[in-house]
Amino acid sequence: MPHPQPESLTHMMSHILKLHRHTVDQMIHSYDVYPGQPPLLLRLFEEDGLSQSELASRIRNKPATLTVMVDRMEKTGLVQRRPDLHDQRVTRVYLTDKGRQATIVVKEAIQTADEKVFEHFLPEEKLLFRRLLIQMHDNLYQSDPTDR
Repeated sequence: MPHPQPESLTHMMSHILKLHRHTVDQMIHSYDVYPGQPPLLLRLFEEDGLSQSELASRIRNKPATLTVMVDRMEKTGLVQRRPDLHDQRVTRVYLTDKGRQATIVVKEAIQTADEKVFEHFLPEEKLLFRRLLIQMHDNLYQSDPTDR
C-alpha cells in the first residue's frame, strides 16, 4: 500500500485515521454496525435514553443525519425509540440487548485497531505522541469559538 505524501502531516494523519476507521468497520460489519454508527453506540452505552436532539449534539451530527442513522439502526435491532415518560413530544433512544453486545464488539475492535497502530512504539514514544496530539487539539480548540 502506498504511503501518504510525506510533506503534509495533516494529510498523513487523515489517511491514518481513515485506515483505522476502515479497520474497525471491517471488524464490526457482521454485527450490523455500519460506518458512522460506532459513536452513537458508544454514547448510548455511556448515557442510554438520550433524546434525539441530545444525541445529535453529543456526537456532533445534524438532527436530520441522526434521524436517518437511528432509523437504520432501529431496523437492524441495535436501538429502539421510546417516548419520554414526562414529555410525549420527546423521543428517547435506547440500546437493545443486540446494541449493547454490538457496542462491546465495537470497543474491542477499536482497542485491536489501536494496538495495531501503536504496535512498534515504545511507551515513551506513545506518551510524547499523546502530548503532541493534546497540543494540536488545544491549538485548534483555542482558535474555534464555535467549539465551546
